[in-house]
Amino acid sequence: MKIAVSVESTSDLSQSLLSKYDVKVIPYQISIGDNYFKDGELSTEEIFAEVDKTGVLPKTTALNEFEYTEYFEELLKEYDAVVHVCLSSGLSSSCGNAFAAANNVKNVFVVDSKSLSTGIGLLAIYARELANQGVEPKDIQEKVQARAEKLQVSFIVERLDYLYKGGRCNAMALLGANIFHIRPRIVVKDGKMGSDKKYRGPMGKVIEKYCNEVLEEFDTPDLDKVFITYTSATPEMLDAAEKACQNAGFKQIYKTFAGGTIASHCGAHTLGILYFNDGE
Repeated sequence: MKIAVSVESTSDLSQSLLSKYDVKVIPYQISIGDNYFKDGELSTEEIFAEVDKTGVLPKTTALNEFEYTEYFEELLKEYDAVVHVCLSSGLSSSCGNAFAAANNVKNVFVVDSKSLSTGIGLLAIYARELANQGVEPKDIQEKVQARAEKLQVSFIVERLDYLYKGGRCNAMALLGANIFHIRPRIVVKDGKMGSDKKYRGPMGKVIEKYCNEVLEEFDTPDLDKVFITYTSATPEMLDAAEKACQNAGFKQIYKTFAGGTIASHCGAHTLGILYFNDGE
């Protein structure tokens, strides 16, 4: 059986990884003021430059049932079945729309990732590995959905400006964070984003501490692969994250840019490590 594995552009998989694992993509739409773009048409640097110029945060538009139905029907012209991994239902109405669209066509199996960014990417890669082993699409859906609970997805945010503009923190928190160089850790838990820890200091040192603490806290990683995903980063930030992942023993370390969704909510110099926490 020929199975298509699919995600939205919120998976933040690079073009090379999409090709390597044969993953299809439906893009979100991003608006900045009166200008509309498909997610991926603008780099994160271009998004940040536009925000600096206009003072207006980008907005992402959820995909609707009709868009998913058309997309799935197009894939089914080439494939026997589709396994689609959605952005968390706790973060967007897109997931519910994808489930509704799956009822309009046969052989489409939707997974609620309960995650975002390359957490979705990890699930999609797992789905492709199962498909390559000859697993039936319904069983792939069930296995991937079950494994979504084992994801470790978190990020460090350098500044709170974007979270403040987006209404996710107040003015006092913004002022205090900027004065005292407080860097919050954003985690995805039960399908939603929240902050659970705060760090202080230069980002290179903060990333080193963050990575080591995450690996101590989520200490049964599947060492096959890990993502270092970032909107932008200094060499010191990337070196600290890569060294921590190497020391942990990960076999494949993928460094990827976060796309428009993460960039729109968290701003520049946001970096996280993401992996399955279900190793032996």
